[in-house]
Amino acid sequence: MAIKESELVLAPDGSLYHIHLTADTLADNVLLVGDPQRVDMFKDIFESIEHESYNRELHALTGRYHGTRFTALSTGMGCDNIDIVCTELDAAANFDLATRSPLPCHRSLNMVRIGTSGSLQREVECGSRVAARYAIGLDGLMNYYQHGAEGFMPDMEQAFEQHMHLDPRLASPYCVEGSQALLDRVTDGMVKGITVTAPGFYGPQGRNIRLAPSIEQLNERLATFVWNDTPVTNLEMETSAIYGFAQALGHQALTVCLIIANRPAGTFLNDYHQAMKQTIGNIIEKMS
Repeated sequence: MAIKESELVLAPDGSLYHIHLTADTLADNVLLVGDPQRVDMFKDIFESIEHESYNRELHALTGRYHGTRFTALSTGMGCDNIDIVCTELDAAANFDLATRSPLPCHRSLNMVRIGTSGSLQREVECGSRVAARYAIGLDGLMNYYQHGAEGFMPDMEQAFEQHMHLDPRLASPYCVEGSQALLDRVTDGMVKGITVTAPGFYGPQGRNIRLAPSIEQLNERLATFVWNDTPVTNLEMETSAIYGFAQALGHQALTVCLIIANRPAGTFLNDYHQAMKQTIGNIIEKMS
């Protein structure tokens, strides 16, 4: 059954309204970055480029490396943007946009977020690469969707809630597993841990500027949570939603973060451009 124009919105050229991609311009391997300027790094890595588009903070680039086709796409910051990006990526892959009707055969995407993050463990120093085996969402986004249980982890959610004793006025946390296939494929030599996704950068990540956070010692409490011998390693703003949409919609997802802040040590890596480019190149090499 076709979806109404007001619900699945398209741009004048027939592409998805926000990401400006279609089935033809979208590769099966999607590399998600936050910063639209970071997409330009892929121009120095791809051997050929077939599509480029811009819309607000969303910069898309599709090209090839060693014969493998990739789409690099910036998302901007936060899970509200991930709601748009992942919904439209799935629509580009699995809908006939001309009729707004689902396609008969499911197309699965490999979605790898390559981002920056703050470490919650003193020994995970700035410059480290951390791969998210699990994600914990403090953002609440996936609570707005009906989805199956596969990939979502109610036992982990219960253990986390008991550990944290969060204010009931906050969104209920959700826990999602990353793609084991992508973990095995691209994360050799990286730190593996639990990535916590916050709904903001300051108070929701325990920063105290003028308004004090409502959760005392948030980072210290997060850092002591362990599941299946895997500790919470880092805190950022997108991974839980990416993992949630991937599990609910039948895609593979993984986040690799370059650590640019160590919260216990109070250190920050200001110039991480070259380290990020090396991280991108390493992941593309392993996926191609």
